[in-house]
Amino acid sequence: MGRPNTVVVVSAAEAEQLGAIARSRSLPHSLVRRARIVLMSAEGVSNQRIAERCGVSVPTISHWRRSWRERGVAGLHGELRPGRPRSYDDEQVAALMRKVLHGRPPNATHWSVRSVAQDTGISKSTVARYFALFGLQPHRSKSFKLSTDPFFVEKVRDVVGLYLNPPDKALVLCVDEKSQVQALERTQPVLPIGLGYVERVTHDYYRHGTTTLFAALNVLDGSVIAQCKPRHRHQEFIGFLNYLDRQVPADLEVHLIADNYATHKTSQGQSLARAPSALPPPPHPHLRQLAQSGGALVRAHHSAGDPPRLVPLGARTGPQNRRLRHSLQHFQPPLHLDRHGRFYPRQDSTPL
Repeated sequence: MGRPNTVVVVSAAEAEQLGAIARSRSLPHSLVRRARIVLMSAEGVSNQRIAERCGVSVPTISHWRRSWRERGVAGLHGELRPGRPRSYDDEQVAALMRKVLHGRPPNATHWSVRSVAQDTGISKSTVARYFALFGLQPHRSKSFKLSTDPFFVEKVRDVVGLYLNPPDKALVLCVDEKSQVQALERTQPVLPIGLGYVERVTHDYYRHGTTTLFAALNVLDGSVIAQCKPRHRHQEFIGFLNYLDRQVPADLEVHLIADNYATHKTSQGQSLARAPSALPPPPHPHLRQLAQSGGALVRAHHSAGDPPRLVPLGARTGPQNRRLRHSLQHFQPPLHLDRHGRFYPRQDSTPL
């Protein structure tokens, strides 16, 4: 046992402040350890025991106890130690920042650490530290687009409401396509994965052209209805919509969400959502498509003056909800997918 400590007086407020520092997971470890030293000293723990618990020497314990008695909590932060003076003053650092933010190198699209170091004469390690300090990343860029549609917010609410809380007795499908999918075949069979080695394939292959994958994601259960087409035109897209009609029960309302791609428009340049006559009469009576027009998400009845329908979170379809169609009030059994990717139970006899 070591000799007893000199009395360290800690008030209730100071004990609370030291306890917060000692429990912190974000402050420097050295500061946390000093707070623990003072707290244990106030409890009467000997210097030798504190040194063993904190992993420091006994003179270190005496030093921080003395700093606490003289300066309080401020004494635990230590003093600034003299070091080498700065190599570059504030004006030089500001000039470097102005060069990177408001200028470009003569033979490149953006500044790099090495190009700035070569142009300014500052070492590249110092330039890298300044870049990290001020958060400069000239090599990165982010894209954005501002919609000019005055009803953009209302239309986004409509789509987000369908995503977060799909209406009862209805189906929300997110439609998109992947074009130019290469159909490749390896020249030799693929060797499967095994114990101690990975899957192996030949480096050469045969090309069998490209295909386009049209897919509709059911946001409720994550199932996908997909179809491959040889070409990527609006005719194929309309054919895929007819395929969706045959996959979904005829008495179920469907909400289709698509982007503003040229494939989703007719040859006259009008959106399918605004030109329902472009679709042949489908077997599904409630097929409604959401598409982008002018950078905004719209639906066919938006242009007719009908306000966008937003299904509130937690809302249930019932007689009191007048914003939903009456067709949604009827009971519909839950949908499932069979092993062929088809919905059941089916309410029509249309062959797939």
